[in-house]
Amino acid sequence: MQHLQITPTSASSVLTRREVTRWAVTFLGYPLAGFAALLVVGRVDGPRPAVLGGLLTGAVLGAVQAWGLVRNRPPVPAWIFATAVGFATGLGLGAALVDYETSLNALVTQGAITGLATGAAQAVVLLPGLGVLAAAWPPALGVIWAAGWAVTTAAGIGVDDQFTVFGSSGALLVTALTLVLPIALNRRHA
Repeated sequence: MQHLQITPTSASSVLTRREVTRWAVTFLGYPLAGFAALLVVGRVDGPRPAVLGGLLTGAVLGAVQAWGLVRNRPPVPAWIFATAVGFATGLGLGAALVDYETSLNALVTQGAITGLATGAAQAVVLLPGLGVLAAAWPPALGVIWAAGWAVTTAAGIGVDDQFTVFGSSGALLVTALTLVLPIALNRRHA
């Protein structure tokens, strides 16, 4: 089995190519979850679609991420629940704060709030596995999800359709930056 050496000094931080590949594939969860929410709930143009769309998007994304965390993952039902509730809370607050607008600044703000709330809910589930390191997850996810919206908007994606989550271009960046999660979980458990 081939391994990807994350740091040359620690055998405990080795991830297999399979683990990296599975996490990389989770980028598909973002556009799939966003499309499902658009079909079921519609545009994020008010409180109800923001919260319901966030709940559906978070549940799908949480399930895909749970699949992608091969080793040392948190309990799957708790991860899915936390991701769904955090996403619904964050999108409900973030979208309302920017008055459901889709400008670059509005989406970056909305993304930061959604990421922060999702990260906070996920941090509760991560606490047993990561200890105090879990406290770094909410602000990190806030910044990363803001960047996801910035990339999606800059790529010219039709953000005026008021999606619940950024598209594939932002998802690729977010997935690459969040690879730190399986690395941290594996390092902590080794």
